[in-house]
Amino acid sequence: MIHPSYFAEKAKQDTILNRKNNIDKSFYNGIFSRYEFPVLTRESVPLFWRYDLNAETNPHFMERLGINAVFNAGAIELNGKFYIVARVEGADRKSFFAVAESDSPVDGFRFHDYPVQLPDIKPNETNVYDMRLTKHEDGWIYGVFCSESKDTSSKDLSAAVAAAGIVRTKDLEHWERLPDLKTLNSPQQRNVVLHPEFVNGKYAFYTRPMDDFIETGSGGGIGFGLCDDITHAVIDEEIITSARKYHTITESKNGAGAVPIKTDKGWIHIAHGVRNTAAGLRYVIYAFATALDDPSKVIAEPGGLLIGPRGWERVGDVSNVVFTNGAIARENGDVFIYYAASDTRLHVASTTIEKLKDYVFNTPADPLRSVKCVEQRCELIKKNLELLRADN
Repeated sequence: MIHPSYFAEKAKQDTILNRKNNIDKSFYNGIFSRYEFPVLTRESVPLFWRYDLNAETNPHFMERLGINAVFNAGAIELNGKFYIVARVEGADRKSFFAVAESDSPVDGFRFHDYPVQLPDIKPNETNVYDMRLTKHEDGWIYGVFCSESKDTSSKDLSAAVAAAGIVRTKDLEHWERLPDLKTLNSPQQRNVVLHPEFVNGKYAFYTRPMDDFIETGSGGGIGFGLCDDITHAVIDEEIITSARKYHTITESKNGAGAVPIKTDKGWIHIAHGVRNTAAGLRYVIYAFATALDDPSKVIAEPGGLLIGPRGWERVGDVSNVVFTNGAIARENGDVFIYYAASDTRLHVASTTIEKLKDYVFNTPADPLRSVKCVEQRCELIKKNLELLRADN
């Protein structure tokens, strides 16, 4: 017999899943819109993933396999539907992937009955997370994610090794796992994104060269590399695209986020930057553009952040963080950026390709010094005051 508490909890969940997600009118910057509610949270996960519904074997209706958070998600549009491959973290701290779909890009997402069951080809792999989804011109949908294993060379129980795992699918249901990406000059890799088109006849990846699991070390920023065969992906050389810079939002580290969006002016990248503070690492989202004929060449990089954590977005398991690894650019020009807040819940921001182009190509670059930043701002103030006076 199904425990009677299931029906009460299911009714609560349905209220959350069925609510409409409206634009938050209290926020405005002309670039993108925020929404009132998260897209997915731990409350979105099916109850039958968490509870034994049988009243005899679970008389107190306790969570048997708890869920802690639902966050960093790849995103894709297929056959008129919107799909999210979210990172779901269990109460045991292990993460896994799960597909949620909706007819709307901002609400109504429901998980498939089962999470993704990756082919188990790495016996030492402990954790997987943060999948980027690329609809590639070769006809496959690729998922590139972080594969984490214990660093057996260290006695420190927190020491880990990160690699870029690769899977591919045609339908988001059947997944083929390929060997991990190998970068000959970088010991570890995280936040790797597959470019959606061939570059010089080769598969192109945006990488994050790292000497260590947490610290980038000699890694200078977001890398770019080519490989001949994605079924045995090896990158011989990584070129730095968006570089880390002192006293900026990318000072500690940065990494590729969503799959680049192709526009008539260049590839627009939505990435994350990290700086250290007295309260710990602060993650924000920023944007830049690379050339259509050379995706490794940065041609525009507006100063500062695009999205930063605000209000209750700052509160969660890892506070003061926003992070993206998924965006959907529609044929009609709409863009939806899926971003997680504080490693706890998944939000969405909406904009358009035209607005992103305007932002990326017309926002001034960071002049890198306070005195120059003041000069830059004073120029804007002067222009605006002259306009206001003329208008009066």
